[in-house]
Amino acid sequence: MLKKIAVEHIRLGMHLQAFCGAWLDHPFWRTQFVLSDPNDIALILGSPIKEVWIDVAKGLDLEFDASVTESETILLETIPVAAPVIQEKASFNDELKRASRIVAKGKEAVVSMFQEARMGKAIEADAAAPLVEEISNSVLRNPGALISLARLKTADDYTFMHSVAVCALMIALARQLGLDEQQTREAGMAGLLHDLGKAMIPLDVLNKPGKLTDAEFDLVKTHPDEGYKLLLTGSGISEMTKDVCLHHHEKVDGSGYPKGLNGEAMSLFAKMSAVCDVYDAVTSNRPYKAGWDPAESIKRMAEWKGHFDPLVFQAFVKSLGIYPVGSLVRLESGKLGVVIEQGEQSLLKPKVKVFFSTKSQAYIKPEVIDLARSAEKIAGREDAAKWGIKDIDRYWAGENS
Repeated sequence: MLKKIAVEHIRLGMHLQAFCGAWLDHPFWRTQFVLSDPNDIALILGSPIKEVWIDVAKGLDLEFDASVTESETILLETIPVAAPVIQEKASFNDELKRASRIVAKGKEAVVSMFQEARMGKAIEADAAAPLVEEISNSVLRNPGALISLARLKTADDYTFMHSVAVCALMIALARQLGLDEQQTREAGMAGLLHDLGKAMIPLDVLNKPGKLTDAEFDLVKTHPDEGYKLLLTGSGISEMTKDVCLHHHEKVDGSGYPKGLNGEAMSLFAKMSAVCDVYDAVTSNRPYKAGWDPAESIKRMAEWKGHFDPLVFQAFVKSLGIYPVGSLVRLESGKLGVVIEQGEQSLLKPKVKVFFSTKSQAYIKPEVIDLARSAEKIAGREDAAKWGIKDIDRYWAGENS
């Protein structure tokens, strides 16, 4: 039996079923657990959350207290589901602030899931669903913000942040392909859990700064099978999520692993995950190499014959742009700038923050140019190292990087 109570009345031994408030406002990535740590109560009391649902059949009930109002002790069989909030479009900078909170909490969630998997605890899709919902809503408000932020990783947190990034990329791609909202959420869940099998790979191998030995690489290549086994023991895991976990390293020419499937045998969602997984991998800093420029990555991936499904890859490019956020480009005027937002009408006309002149070979006062409303045009991609430019991400991510 469920009961809604004010947070002032929570105590150790209660089974916490749900928070009354936004996912970003409460201090845990999941709910539905017995309160056993006094620090958890302190976290709840220090959060904006004012009420919680407890399950008195699975934990302690309220102690008798005359201060508890009748409205707080109404017994209900189910927690009311809030009506979905219509997501209004947001500017890149506005969404960047919210996305930074989602990415940070998302990383904590994935770290916890990996730890639980290592300890043999079954994965529950319901627990991860609020995170997927938050990521999906952020991508709907402004797709570039969270996707770009999730690309910024340290070598140490790559595995966890990669899961958040692929979740967001899968959602954006699903929408570009015209999939319905249920399929889009499932695609996001599949992206979030696709690398779960890496929980079974030793950390010294996962985070090795140099090239892997053949034996180590063979060990890493077991992670799709290991993840699939973990998901088989989970609850609420869709067949799509299991399929993506097992087949995200397959290639349409049949040269991938672990099953060597070709394009005809791969599902649409496996083809989607193959693109999303590789893009985030090559654009991120890894223990053994620096990430590629986003636009350069799109160009190189387009040249890999037999790796990706052409139609899925084409949709992926449309979802991100030919020059994704963070790409360094040279304008015809000779100015260098970083792409900060996609244009509404054309993939070739994003918004660019210029900050360097190739003619004077000097930094200039940063200025945002909307190419859709300017005579300026992109002349091509540029390599930051060629001009001695470091940390170009600060020009679009600012304090969120």
